[in-house]
Amino acid sequence: MGDQNKANTQLVDVAESWRFHSQYFPKRRPNPGSRGALSKAANKDKSDELANRVSKACRVRHLSLSTERAYCRWIKRFLVFHKERPPLEMGAEEVGAFLTHLAVQGNVAASTQNQALSALLFLYRDVLEKDFGWLEDVVRAKKPKRLPVVFTPTEAVAVIQQLTGTRRMMAQLMYGSGLRLMECLRLRVQDVDFDRRQITVRSGKGDKDRATILPEAVIPALNQHLTNVFATYQSDLMAGRANVHLPNAIDVKYPNAHRQWKWQYVFPAEQLSHDPRSNHYRRHHVGPTYLQKSVAQAVRAAGIHKNAGCHTFRHSFATHLLGQGTDIRTVQELLGHVDLRTTQIYTHVLHQNGFAVKSPVDRFLASLGDQL
Repeated sequence: MGDQNKANTQLVDVAESWRFHSQYFPKRRPNPGSRGALSKAANKDKSDELANRVSKACRVRHLSLSTERAYCRWIKRFLVFHKERPPLEMGAEEVGAFLTHLAVQGNVAASTQNQALSALLFLYRDVLEKDFGWLEDVVRAKKPKRLPVVFTPTEAVAVIQQLTGTRRMMAQLMYGSGLRLMECLRLRVQDVDFDRRQITVRSGKGDKDRATILPEAVIPALNQHLTNVFATYQSDLMAGRANVHLPNAIDVKYPNAHRQWKWQYVFPAEQLSHDPRSNHYRRHHVGPTYLQKSVAQAVRAAGIHKNAGCHTFRHSFATHLLGQGTDIRTVQELLGHVDLRTTQIYTHVLHQNGFAVKSPVDRFLASLGDQL
């Protein structure tokens, strides 16, 4: 649950996302007894009902909270764009007009446009459960091919050295284990196996589990960190606050599991936060911005002029392993890629340049020598 905790302290109920537009599109409040007021109240009831249906459909399919909230926002923007018309009265023409507006007036990226389209397809297919023939004709925006930004080994170390404490340890794990940011934040105590030097990633991208390596250089600091976390856990336990989110109704099958040490987060937040789905207050993991902002500052402080962030550590992990001669299939498994072609993109940034050839101008200038 997305970086995004001290962001957890800012989580709000999904239904609230349906009202966010009122902050940006304020309207004069009509007379409570007027026809406009009655119409507005009726529309609000329908909007809340649709929001609840979207929320339930997301949870039945085990979509993440961040996906649920994103879908709600896109669906609401779609309805606001079309003056709150009932979705059953609209079709391919209205969906196309909204996506065109995003691309032309909004100037959004292809991935953002496709996310909006996914939300609308989810609305019509899974929430309204109507068989619209035009759904198959909707065209997704073509995503441009991009090469990953990669640190050199020297740059990766320089960035990590700019960090301190827990943030440095998290960066070392991402670089040394190939973890995504949220995979690192969601690590639980039971996922770290010191004896086997292994980290188990649970419900990673695509809701898949995988195993990756635990860097030996991180073990001493990680052990000390878990000792400190255990002290906080013991304090919560004594105060009756030891409560952590559990996946897939494990808390129903094992009512006391949320209090067990093995289920606690490796990187817990300093404060308890509100869980919008269960309505409980729990100690969640730290949010994405906890590390994202620090890494951005560290990149600047290290004098690295690349569009780099937390995910650059994962790209660097893969590229440097391939550069050391590690089998590409092994790298694929460590990264959790389904398709080998996804892993092969890192071969393009392995060498000094993407082709490992010498430019003809370098040979020409070298041959001239002192004549220049």
